[in-house]
Amino acid sequence: MRVLVLGGCGIQGRAAVFDLAKNPDVQEVICADANFEAMDEISAFVDMAKVRTESLDANNPENLDRLFRQADVAIDLLPRQFVETVCQSAIRTGVSAVNSNYAYPIAHLEEAARNAGVAIMPECGLDPGIDLVIYGEAGRRFDELHVVNSYCGGLPERSACDNPFNYKISWVFEGVLASTKRDSRMIDEGKAVDIPGADQHDPRNVRQVDFPGLGTLEAIPNGDAIFFTDALGVTATIRETGRYSLRWPGWSALWHPLKKLGFLSEDPVPGLPCAVSPYQMMNKLLGPQLQYKRNEKDLVVMLNVFEGIKGGRRVRLVSRLLIERDLDTGIMAMAKGVSCPASIVARMIAAGEIRDSGVLSPMKHIPYPAFTKALRDRGIDVEEEERVLE
Repeated sequence: MRVLVLGGCGIQGRAAVFDLAKNPDVQEVICADANFEAMDEISAFVDMAKVRTESLDANNPENLDRLFRQADVAIDLLPRQFVETVCQSAIRTGVSAVNSNYAYPIAHLEEAARNAGVAIMPECGLDPGIDLVIYGEAGRRFDELHVVNSYCGGLPERSACDNPFNYKISWVFEGVLASTKRDSRMIDEGKAVDIPGADQHDPRNVRQVDFPGLGTLEAIPNGDAIFFTDALGVTATIRETGRYSLRWPGWSALWHPLKKLGFLSEDPVPGLPCAVSPYQMMNKLLGPQLQYKRNEKDLVVMLNVFEGIKGGRRVRLVSRLLIERDLDTGIMAMAKGVSCPASIVARMIAAGEIRDSGVLSPMKHIPYPAFTKALRDRGIDVEEEERVLE
């Protein structure tokens, strides 16, 4: 099969190219981007005979269509503003596509994709992505779900924590800043609760969770948990659900006062010689200072907790995974966590293992046993612990 990787020279794109080139089912990886210098970082570890580079102009539909027509399936790892443009190209050319972005912006393409016989699989990365496949499996195992809580985050290994945030950037720092302003919706004691992004780091909203081998982590509300229980069809029985970002302790204690003082405002600061907002300043000031060194590891930590009725008994199911950076290749843990699900599912679609068309969902359309085995083959183990509650 031939797989097109849009944004193939980005952090996540390089990881996808690396993973695909190792797969015997893949005859060619079409790496599409605007600049190819970054490929030097992985060329020593990749079968470059299977990789072909193509210039990409994501704003040009004709360019996108030409690239799509060269492939059996596409993986879109471009910035989220291009997601609809890319999906429209998939529909025009009849070539299925996988991306790691939220489904909301492209939900209206369901009918067009189905009519074109095209599978579009959004939310197919780490979070959303792996977590949603786990959600789907929990929905099938339980007769009734009462608790659905998801925790995920990227962290520096303890030895790499050399700044006041105890944090370094394993994706795009502007995305990190945006996540510190994201509104959240959850259910607590059976009632819907809205937490504005401005309040997500307030002490009353921050949880503490324990992860084996790492200890206590901070869990910060981040995202619309009810959207996903709705999609799973279980909201009516849910007593508690939330989605949380994980950080080392102390993260919220720093961000809470900074946000209250307006350091994430997008309004220009009066009196400066040019229009610069605190948000822009934080991005440019902090981003370069929070980079990983070549010998430092990032970690990806995920914890999903489910409680409900199974076989007439109250049961608690906990799934965990921990991904570490590969220092031999330099590929980040976060990049593996996003790219591996995308490459696994792209292969499943091209091989006919996923046959549905339309705008699909990882919760409903990705087969859990085959998916988790493919993750395990890549060194990503989803561990499960199930016990009966009193």
